[in-house]
Amino acid sequence: MAARILHRLRHALAGEGGREERGRGGSEAEDCPESSELEDDTEGLSTRLSGTLSFTSQEEEEEEEDEDEEGAGEELGEPPQPPGPAAGAEDGAWGPTAERPGGSSLLTRQLQELWRRSRGSLAPQRLLFEVTSASVVSERSSKYVLYTIYLIRSGRFDKAPAAIARRYSDFEQLNRRLRCRFGCDMAGVAFPRKRLRRNFTAETIAKRSRAFEQFLSHLHSIAEIRRSPEFLEFFFLQDLRAAQRLTCTGMYREALATWANAYRLQDRLGVCGTGRFLLTLAGLAVCHQELEQLGEAHGCCEQALELLEAQGSHPLLGPFLRAHVHLAWKVGKDKRRSEARLQGLREAEPLQPQPTLKECLIKEPLE
Repeated sequence: MAARILHRLRHALAGEGGREERGRGGSEAEDCPESSELEDDTEGLSTRLSGTLSFTSQEEEEEEEDEDEEGAGEELGEPPQPPGPAAGAEDGAWGPTAERPGGSSLLTRQLQELWRRSRGSLAPQRLLFEVTSASVVSERSSKYVLYTIYLIRSGRFDKAPAAIARRYSDFEQLNRRLRCRFGCDMAGVAFPRKRLRRNFTAETIAKRSRAFEQFLSHLHSIAEIRRSPEFLEFFFLQDLRAAQRLTCTGMYREALATWANAYRLQDRLGVCGTGRFLLTLAGLAVCHQELEQLGEAHGCCEQALELLEAQGSHPLLGPFLRAHVHLAWKVGKDKRRSEARLQGLREAEPLQPQPTLKECLIKEPLE
C-alpha cells in the first residue's frame, strides 16, 4: 500500500512540474482555449476571468478516480487511510501481505503527512458553476435556449445538486441590474453580446454556455456582488415563487421538490440566515406535514427556531413555535422549551393575531 501511495505521489508531483512547463511554453495547446471559443466576442470574453471555471484538468480527474478506487476520504484534503481496521494492528492481526510494524508504519505516516500538505496546497474554490445541458424551447411566438446550470461545491460530492434553468434574457437582465448598481465592479466583467443570426447552432450554444459559466464565476468572485440581492435572487427567487404557487394550489409534492431545490441553492450560496431561507424552511415544513412526513416537518421547524434563537420578535417566530409544539407532540419529542417560548411571546403581545405557518407562507409577498 505504501509503495502504491508513493508511486501516486511521484506521479502527481511529475504532473505538476509538467503543467508548469506547459504554462511557460505551450499554453496555446489547451483543450479548452478561451480565445478560440469566444473569438467572436468584441467585449473581451477571451480574457481569462478571475472566477472558477467549471472544467477539471485531466490530472485532477485521474486523482479523483484513484481516490474512488482506494476509498479515500470524502472531503478534499483528507489523506488516504491504510487498508484494514486500526484495531487489527493493535491486536497483531496482520494480513498475509502486510508488513510488521517498524519502518513501514513510519513511512506510511510520512506519506500521509506529505499527501495532506500536497492536497492542502491546491486551495479548492468554494463554488463552481457548470452548464450541464442546453435545450432549444419553441413556444407560440418565441424560440429560445434554456440553459441548465449546476452549483457545485468544489471538493465535495453533492448527492442532490442544486440546479437552475435560465435563458439568455435572464442573464441579460442580471447583467443590466448589476451594472446599474455596481458600475465600477462590473467594468471588468464581460458578457456575451446578442447575435442577429445563428443563435441556435451548436457552436453558439457551446460558446455561450462557457461564457455564462465564466460570467457567474466572475460575479461570485466579487464579494459585494456575491452578497447583493440582485445576484442572489437570480438563483432562487423563481423557485420560491413557483413553490409558493404550488403550495397555494395544494400541489404539495411538486412544491416540496421546488422548496428543496431553493433550500440547496441558498445553502450553496451561503445565505442560510436570511428571511428568504426562513420562508423556505416554512414551505418545507408545511409540505412535509401535508404529506404526513411529520419527522421531516419537525426537523425543519427545529432548524428555523435555531436561526431565530437570538431574535425576540419575528413574524415567523410564533407560527414556527406553534407548529413545532404540535409536531413534537405528534412524533413524541420534547416540546417544553417551545411551549415556554410561545407562552412568553403571548404574554408580550397578547392582542396580536396568531396566523398559522401555512397562512404566513401563502400571504408572504415575493417581489
